[in-house]
Amino acid sequence: MKIGSIDLGERPVLLAPMEDVTDISFRLMCKKFGADMVYTEFVSSDALIRHVNKTQQKLIVSEEERPVAIQIYGKEVGAMAEAARISEAAKPDIIDINFGCPVKRVAGKGAGAGMLKNIPLMLEITKAVVDAVHIPVTVKTRLGWDVHSQIIVELAEQLQDCGIAALSIHGRTRSQMYTGEADWTLIGEVKNNPRIHIPIIGNGDITSAEMCKDYFDKFGVDGIMVGRGSIGRPWIFREIKHFLQTGNPLPPESFDWYINILKQQVLNSVSKLDERRGILHIRRHLAATPLFKGIPDFKQTRIALLRAETVETLFELLDEIPVKYNLR
Repeated sequence: MKIGSIDLGERPVLLAPMEDVTDISFRLMCKKFGADMVYTEFVSSDALIRHVNKTQQKLIVSEEERPVAIQIYGKEVGAMAEAARISEAAKPDIIDINFGCPVKRVAGKGAGAGMLKNIPLMLEITKAVVDAVHIPVTVKTRLGWDVHSQIIVELAEQLQDCGIAALSIHGRTRSQMYTGEADWTLIGEVKNNPRIHIPIIGNGDITSAEMCKDYFDKFGVDGIMVGRGSIGRPWIFREIKHFLQTGNPLPPESFDWYINILKQQVLNSVSKLDERRGILHIRRHLAATPLFKGIPDFKQTRIALLRAETVETLFELLDEIPVKYNLR
């Protein structure tokens, strides 16, 4: 699969952009485990053109994570074009436009998935961003606003006509938010549309290597994006790549091996922020990791993990788990 001149190989697996998740340390970790491309957190065009420091920090990318895309969102044509130019100066490989974020503070103000209610403006913004930069521009969006307006098949052609180099589709409507199951049938319909010639990337509910291969086979997409399935589990990319290459599941590592990955995530987060904020930031990963799923009587340990306020306390709790629950 190629996005412009960027060759991602056959059946690439990408790390989806996620606010408060895909910071540079997590991107680098997922890259280490085999993610073929990674995306920054959402970058507000309004905040970027106002030079808000916290937003500008999101533009920092490293050579080790390439290819990397900076994802921008907003609802004003001029602001989005200017934000694209500012982002291009940070030297990403791709600019991605977020037309898919469903949260109220974004979509409710007309940006993100809110653009699905104003297609003419969506297309005007897309064309303006494409014209503003010299690197490939891609779009990430959803099936439509709600079950009564699943317009993605027609919309994909319109976005392609604006000059985008690839399209990522989350298999839910905005109204669904993240509930229910992602519906990939319309994603497959977009991919099988003979008028579509850009790569189509599917997204939604990929939580295992077997599912990833099955969806490649069933829907024919060019690439697959993993989002929430990677939170607390950056090694999912290693599992997926192995299964795609061999057809066999990757043998599990020792429990300590996985614990050490989580500990490294903690250290990375603390190093980037500070101890208090770093631990707060990483709690999402500790809460979501499937590593502790199914361990009997784990509730009190989970609560203690999420209440820990120092690295020392957190690591002591993590080190106790294999011994306490006989998981080595």
